[in-house]
Amino acid sequence: MLNSTTLEVAIGLVFCYASVALIVSSINEAIASALKLRSKSLLTGVKTLLNDPTFTGLALNLYNHGLVSPHDSGTATDEKALSNKPSYIDSQHFAIALIDSIQTKTGDFIQLGADINAIPDPQIKQLLQGIYARASGKIESVHAELATWFDSSMDRLSGSYKRRSQLCCFIIALVIAALFNIDSFHLFATLWQHPSITAGITPPASSKDIPWEMLMSLPIGWTDGTTLSSAASAINFSQSTGWLVTASATLFGAPFWFDLLQKLVRLRGTGNKPGSDGKLTSSST
Repeated sequence: MLNSTTLEVAIGLVFCYASVALIVSSINEAIASALKLRSKSLLTGVKTLLNDPTFTGLALNLYNHGLVSPHDSGTATDEKALSNKPSYIDSQHFAIALIDSIQTKTGDFIQLGADINAIPDPQIKQLLQGIYARASGKIESVHAELATWFDSSMDRLSGSYKRRSQLCCFIIALVIAALFNIDSFHLFATLWQHPSITAGITPPASSKDIPWEMLMSLPIGWTDGTTLSSAASAINFSQSTGWLVTASATLFGAPFWFDLLQKLVRLRGTGNKPGSDGKLTSSST
């Protein structure tokens, strides 16, 4: 069973990591939205998938389709002419739009085979020929297999995007940890000596809301009167390592830490909080 000091230290650390993770996530989302990283990543993935790096063939025709880019004019001649790049494409819409971009006669399954044979790219042509042969005359089967192919390709693209996003989040978290001196080692040591600091911490109603007064009550930040130059000269290995630990911990994500915080607070609720009587306070020092 966790004693009161251990539990309060855990609550303080978890609450700090949850708050920083939420701040980092918000900043990262803001950057991704401002730079339109998702739509750019999707466009790059589609161009790679359809072997159309110059965006002059199947990828261009696909993006001009109403199912893929419903908010665009559908008359784009190059990538720059796309005014509203989608950040998500439904796999079924991709399949229908791709077939519509290839076929010269809508609803004619036999003609579709001839249109596929006319595709200049040998790899895409071979892929579609195989799908067409297995469809047994049913256009729905072609759509279903193309949708599966697209989904598997997007899974790989999503994995690559998440790895880049995690790297970005780590850098943001490290900058925040350094700017606000969120040193995990110092935080742990101070909370161990004064566990009553975290007695007032409770889970917020929503993981989207940070109780700032609780966060600032923790032993983080620079000493009053510390200048940037004096702070830089005072940085040591332990402190910088503490920032790295903080930044690494936030990569688990805010939902993970807030869920853990709720469990720890419920566990604390089964007993007395530090400072609720003299014995607990004196035994923790």
